[in-house]
Amino acid sequence: MHERQVAETAIVAQRSLVGAFVRGIWRLFLLLIALSVVLVALYRFVPPPGTPLMVIRWISDGVGVDQRWVPLDRMSLDIQRAVIASEDARFCAHFGFDWTEIERAVNDAEQGGPLRGASTISQQTAKNLFLWPGRNLVRKGLEAWFTALMEALWPKARILEVYLNIVEWEDGTYGAEAAARRHFRTTASKLTANQAALLAAVLPNPRVYSTNNPTEFIRGRAATIRARMDQVQLSRKGVCR
Repeated sequence: MHERQVAETAIVAQRSLVGAFVRGIWRLFLLLIALSVVLVALYRFVPPPGTPLMVIRWISDGVGVDQRWVPLDRMSLDIQRAVIASEDARFCAHFGFDWTEIERAVNDAEQGGPLRGASTISQQTAKNLFLWPGRNLVRKGLEAWFTALMEALWPKARILEVYLNIVEWEDGTYGAEAAARRHFRTTASKLTANQAALLAAVLPNPRVYSTNNPTEFIRGRAATIRARMDQVQLSRKGVCR
């Protein structure tokens, strides 16, 4: 009888420990959700001090950080149009995820074509601002969560503004202002349409492609982007219309 009571007590204690562990995990999960909401809400108004990618590049490659935050209304409309034409033609119409492009990417892959990305500017902003480089399911899930949060809490102009201030344009160069100064000795507000198209052309892989010494492929891509820029309708303040 005594042994039975000991066994029952052990089972109760074990269940209690399991229950406490589950409750702890659940509370941690809720805390992380709350923190992510607070952080996204804060960054709607406050310029982010940096990104995980900047830290990773600095630690792993010893590359410094050249980033100069400027508000969207101090960037030329041409650089705004160029990145939308290049990276996310339906930026002003979708709510974070371009299901048309996702479907096309899946269909192309099923037909034996190369696997290509279908990330929107919103998704790229979420990835660049909050997460680390990679393609595993955990990171993609977090990217989707932060994308949905940003689309819910930020206007489109803020998403574009943050993207243009943190996107990597070369080793150690982040944002349109630093890129404009480095490559064209000008400011983001004075970038011409051709300069903007050339900057946007290297964004798929800015550590491989060069703005200073563009290949024939990059020149052709820039020309295509330049032709598409007139189709992107933005107001003077960079707001989708």
